[in-house]
Amino acid sequence: MAAVSLSRKVIGSIFRNCKQTTCISKNSSRAISSSMLLKAEEKKDGEAPLEGGGGDIPSQKSWFHKLLNVRTIAPSKESHAKSLSSKEVLYEVMFHSVKPEYMEDYLKQFEVYQNLMHDKNTGAELKGSFTVEIGDQDEAIHIWEYQGGYPVLNKATEVYRTDRDFIEFRKARNKMLRARRNQVLLSFSFWPELTAREGPNIYEMRSYTLKAGTVIEWANNWSRGIQFRQSSNPVTGLFSQIGELYQVHHIWCYKDLQTRKETREAAWQKPGWDEVVQYTVPLIRHMETRILVPTPFSPLQ
Repeated sequence: MAAVSLSRKVIGSIFRNCKQTTCISKNSSRAISSSMLLKAEEKKDGEAPLEGGGGDIPSQKSWFHKLLNVRTIAPSKESHAKSLSSKEVLYEVMFHSVKPEYMEDYLKQFEVYQNLMHDKNTGAELKGSFTVEIGDQDEAIHIWEYQGGYPVLNKATEVYRTDRDFIEFRKARNKMLRARRNQVLLSFSFWPELTAREGPNIYEMRSYTLKAGTVIEWANNWSRGIQFRQSSNPVTGLFSQIGELYQVHHIWCYKDLQTRKETREAAWQKPGWDEVVQYTVPLIRHMETRILVPTPFSPLQ
């Protein structure tokens, strides 16, 4: 009886092993088949990335790529910043949350600060200054340019820290603020240069926090997308280097909110714009938009 029981155990073990081997074999066959199919689809479609490193928008995506949401980013030995920005120019964006009762005094003080930055040859140039009309209320946003990159930024920062006039300015300004933060950014090479504009206009700042590692994909899509939005009066496109990372700011100029509405709706009538949206939306973790009104001393009016 013991021998019969042992035989049954051995036979059962062999049977279970056979089933596992068959299952593994089937799964391997599926994996091999999927891999072969994917390679065949790639060869058939002959996809090529866009210029500028690691294309996210192929000329024609296969159904298999769409099914698996396959990302096709070419490896690169260059930093994203070097690939996406063509100049040694830095930008600083300041976000100041102002106590409501101090907004008028704050703007007068900031105009003095702007003049000090110019008179003391810091190398910093104010490119745009705004208050938020729709969005975070009682917020002021200022955009500075540093021609020459980090050496010029370092010089301006040193003067700002040590000069007596700036020390007195900070004492007065800090009493008027609830919070403040800033970012150092580069501009996308395919956006227009940030230049002064006559008004009156309103501006829209659309801020996107992207998934880590997707800035190249974003740029590849928007290098096409900007062509569909020329009537929207693009102002600048910036991406962060210091501060909150993987953040992009697009700034647009409009006559008024009705013009904004009509311009944005018109973009959907242009073939190809829907594809840009389709490919960029999955890259976003968070986004917000602000409507901005220029301050009296802003070069962007």
